[in-house]
Amino acid sequence: MATVFWMPTTSMKSDMGHNLLCPTMGYSVFKETILPTTHMKISSNRLLDHGIKGGAIRCDVQQIRSLNASAGAELSMETPEVGITDQLKTALKNSLQGLNRGVFGVPVAKKTEIEKLLMLLEEQNPVPNPTENLQMVEGQWKLLYSTITILGSKRTKLGLRDFITLGEFVQTINTKEGKAVNTIGFSVAGLGMLTGELTIQASFKIASPKRVDIQFEKSGIAPETLLNLFRKNYDMLLSIFNPQGWLEITYP
Repeated sequence: MATVFWMPTTSMKSDMGHNLLCPTMGYSVFKETILPTTHMKISSNRLLDHGIKGGAIRCDVQQIRSLNASAGAELSMETPEVGITDQLKTALKNSLQGLNRGVFGVPVAKKTEIEKLLMLLEEQNPVPNPTENLQMVEGQWKLLYSTITILGSKRTKLGLRDFITLGEFVQTINTKEGKAVNTIGFSVAGLGMLTGELTIQASFKIASPKRVDIQFEKSGIAPETLLNLFRKNYDMLLSIFNPQGWLEITYP
């Protein structure tokens, strides 16, 4: 199970929006486009979803105040019944600062703080049947945070310590065609700052009022020089970013 947070890209709204996405083996967060923020969960192994086990999570004002403070947010709580969702989004955005999307690890305390904010935000979900409103996730999204990590020997074998730098993660969702494309950028020091990208295409179909099933279709790396660098460990690289499984929309 993973946690992912996405943001619409610059072609879309610059506000925090309300969309959260969760891919296979972790949580992820994207956001920076025309769309508001969306929260989804994806899993290939059918593990219990974060924030769902044990029933509803109550959005307590004092808890939000505490989380805002730990995230470094200076937010007014004089009228807590107004704007709780916006305050949660601001606290979450502040909490994600300086984490490099969490890909190379996050301290336990910080990870717990982020997951609490995500769960509180899920409790504010305004759309009970999100797959009936998939247009809300249409467009291009930039990854802000993920619990999918690349650590230890994996990071070393992939050259992601000093030689190869991880660039932006962008997900493009086409709801009319039922397609999603993940693009992960890379740059290589010492080769004239070579840049390239891994592209993974998947299809999806509605499985329930909140869930879509994900089917991997194809992948590729360009240019060939970058492919040659990853060729020996390509299966490992693909296993990290493979979207196969299902995705549950918890906050569109």
